[in-house]
Amino acid sequence: MPAATTPSPGPAPSPGAGPRPVPLRDRRVQWVIPAAVVVAGALTIRPMGLSGRGLVVLALFVVNCAALGIRALPDTKVPQRAALLWFATGVVAAAALIGTATLGTAYLFAFFISGHLGYRLETRPALALALLCSLLCGGVLYLRLGPGYEVLPWAVGLAAGTPVVAGILNRSHHQAVRAALSAAESAERAARAEAQAAVLTERGRIARDVHDVLAHSLAGINMQLELADALIDTGDLDRVREANAKAHSMVRDSLKQAQWTVHALREDALPLVESLTAMVESSGHRDALAIAGTVREVPAPVAQNLLRIAQEALTNAARHAPGGEVRVELTFAASSTALRIRNRAATRAVTAATGSGMGLIGMRERVALLRGTITAGPVTEGPDEGGWQVEAVIPDE
Repeated sequence: MPAATTPSPGPAPSPGAGPRPVPLRDRRVQWVIPAAVVVAGALTIRPMGLSGRGLVVLALFVVNCAALGIRALPDTKVPQRAALLWFATGVVAAAALIGTATLGTAYLFAFFISGHLGYRLETRPALALALLCSLLCGGVLYLRLGPGYEVLPWAVGLAAGTPVVAGILNRSHHQAVRAALSAAESAERAARAEAQAAVLTERGRIARDVHDVLAHSLAGINMQLELADALIDTGDLDRVREANAKAHSMVRDSLKQAQWTVHALREDALPLVESLTAMVESSGHRDALAIAGTVREVPAPVAQNLLRIAQEALTNAARHAPGGEVRVELTFAASSTALRIRNRAATRAVTAATGSGMGLIGMRERVALLRGTITAGPVTEGPDEGGWQVEAVIPDE
């Protein structure tokens, strides 16, 4: 896997940000239409005054304006029960205004209130109020309960509740848009979380690579330099030179490993067999690699992680079992790829050193990412008794 830069998950929304506005729903337009009805009513409805029937018409006109104005208020500002009561009052006032006024556009209030209650209320109460509006307006005109019947036929009053259908359709459309926006926001949050997880995964991978390349090498170099410092006081220059030479050798090996790691990080796909062969030989174990099964190309993450496991195991063998024979087996099975590194017991003196403890943890993390298994432990029988074995099995996708 290349060390490609993970795309930034993007800026997170501010904590106080509310839901996105519904497209094509401009509140200025919501105010314009009721305002136009109110202005038309104020200019045309008669009589309207401060006494007698004019005062009644004026009061009913104000109630109708208030009922119409609720449409422009945000949905969350008015509870459903309050809106139901408000619209019921408006329906009664609209029917009364039609029967009371002798001229003008009083009928417009009934039509627009019906449409608005279809948008603001649930379907069943909206239909019930719309039916009530039609019956009241049609009944006022049909029964000639006021002078309004001289202006309008009763059929117009009976049709006053029909705009509720448009209101219900409008509400359904906006609910669908809100649901789509909510789904889009959820998908955006999920994508942001996935991107953040990818960033953390990439950081973990880089941390493992840094450990594999530097931790063991730097620990070994530091150990040799400390040994050289201690030997200086004894005056044993030969052993000082030997420790210094080992430190230089480790530095050269570390540089090779670092170069190999940088190359591996930049490659999209690593040739597993060729890379593993070169790694084993560079560690000083010629002809130690055995291949079983039919060689095939494996996914880049599999090759990358198997090579890292091999690098870690070979480094541990060189440190903890110097001089011990090392054997590496790569097996291509029908549904998996297995790597086994086994080293025999040390044949040379082992210098005490403390590792970081992250090597085996890193191996397990790598294998877990590929849903594989890994075992590591001492060899307790056979010709390799006293040695150590690491075996990783990665299933095919």
